Amino acid sequence: MTDAPLIAILEDEPDIRRIMSEVLEGAGFRTMGFSRATEFEAALRHITPDACLVDLGLPDRDGLALVHRLATESGAAIIIVSGRAQVQDRVTGLELGADDYIIKPFEPAELLARLRARLRRPTSQTRPDQRSQAQFADWVADFDRYLLTGPGGADTPISHAEAEVLRMFLDNPRRLISRAQMLEILGGAGGESFDRAMDVRISRLRSKLREDPKNPQLIKTIYGAGYIFLAEVRWS
Repeated sequence: MTDAPLIAILEDEPDIRRIMSEVLEGAGFRTMGFSRATEFEAALRHITPDACLVDLGLPDRDGLALVHRLATESGAAIIIVSGRAQVQDRVTGLELGADDYIIKPFEPAELLARLRARLRRPTSQTRPDQRSQAQFADWVADFDRYLLTGPGGADTPISHAEAEVLRMFLDNPRRLISRAQMLEILGGAGGESFDRAMDVRISRLRSKLREDPKNPQLIKTIYGAGYIFLAEVRWS
């Protein structure tokens, strides 16, 4: 099935890499496995994965630095799969742009469910034609290319994680969105790491939208309640 999502697996333990590949291929995904960051980065010149599963304990590269690069240069969903179980490790990974963080050892069913949640766009049920471009204020968001085009015509790339948050706001303009609703729409493990990741992604979106951090006009914080997106939105 050539149109099945392609999942890149960066894991230096061959048994774990094999298990991940077998589980995902059994569920209909295509996979490519890599044991080192160098060979993975070389392959990215020729392939465009839909999601990347990244271990942090790589023999030739800091996994967190790689996650940050993928988040800024790739439109792929990024899921860290690591034995590092400290809250700070999870928070740091999500702050650097990962979409989710799974702790080893993991249940294959959990890996599959979390991957599907990250690949499933939050608007797939409400907008079946999957319109990919939205206009608001003086901005254009292109979700196929993961780009924001500003008033002067300059393009600014956004990560997959930032795009999910922005799409959530654009699908719900002028409506208060609570933290609980954000978790329901975007998925994830919840808790402190989710809250911190959302704060970071919203802060980055505000920066890319050239918002005044002290008085943002597009994404407003309603303290104790959630967030609200104030602009009118036109999809095309």
